[in-house]
Amino acid sequence: MSDAPRIEDEVLCRIEGKVGRITLNRPQAIHALTTNMIALMTEALLAWREDPAVELVLIDHAGERGFCAGGDIRMLAESGAGDGAKARKFFFTEYRLNHLLFHYPKPRVAIMDGITMGGGVGLSRPCRFRVATERTTFAMPETGIGLFPDVGGGWYLSRMPDHIGLWLALTGARIKAADCELLQLATDYVESARIPDLKAAILAEPHRTEAILTEFEGDAGRPALAQHQDEIARIFAAPSVEAIVEGLENAGTDWAAEQLKVMATKSPQTMKVAFRQLQLGAQASSFAENMAMEYRIGARVVQRHDFLEGVRAVIVDKDNAPRWSEARPHDVSEATLDAIFAPLPSDQEWSPLR
Repeated sequence: MSDAPRIEDEVLCRIEGKVGRITLNRPQAIHALTTNMIALMTEALLAWREDPAVELVLIDHAGERGFCAGGDIRMLAESGAGDGAKARKFFFTEYRLNHLLFHYPKPRVAIMDGITMGGGVGLSRPCRFRVATERTTFAMPETGIGLFPDVGGGWYLSRMPDHIGLWLALTGARIKAADCELLQLATDYVESARIPDLKAAILAEPHRTEAILTEFEGDAGRPALAQHQDEIARIFAAPSVEAIVEGLENAGTDWAAEQLKVMATKSPQTMKVAFRQLQLGAQASSFAENMAMEYRIGARVVQRHDFLEGVRAVIVDKDNAPRWSEARPHDVSEATLDAIFAPLPSDQEWSPLR
């Protein structure tokens, strides 16, 4: 009998006591999500939703490298270079999972121990309890590969204070636990060495989860972001990406110069996509409305030059020298953006699970 891992082992879903437990189990890829992983999680959550034996859902990960580094980017790029069907299926099912978690009727706990990026944010942010550790690194780095901050980024990032969500979207900045608490990306901070005991306590008494987290709560320290919050609030309140760039150029601070340098490496097209996405996400009347908008973007962007070129430059060849379709934000036309955001044919639009 083969000892090779089975595809169903990419996620371990089981009931322990009164807890439905989901463990991401693709450590060699920092649990980058595949369509299969999303399907397994969705199946388990649907089974547990009406099951009186399950009081709470716990989402964690195997191994030491991180919670979830995002999605299966290579698959998305390979599909996008062809007919895009597998990529669209991935987004469709992932966004349904994001929406299912957002409206899930039972408490959810996510253990964000280590890298929590992209698709990992889509899993953790809808949870009632979001536990960060000193190893937590949060980012939405998609514009660096010609993608956009999806999985609900239009909803969550646009609702952060002082335009910090827009700053995260445009720069792909990486932040640590104290900043995650400041921005309510994390509800609790627990030292990583105590995480096994924390999980054991929650599994033993899930009805006491809130009290248990208080008992385990540590000190994440001062949020580094606080010293730049006023500058972000002022500059990133500008009405366009071009105006933000101008504001950074005129700021005359080392921090602003660093942001300019970072943004110069990002896709101008998808920075402008992200800007419009957050504008529309802020106006959305429901999470489902936001996700339908993000699916329209994803279905198109995955087949555009900037995504395929970004993956080539950053992930495949690793030369970090992408040749974007437009050199500057100013070169990206409104017509290009309109085409990316336009409604899909009615039989191709995204819809939540019933």
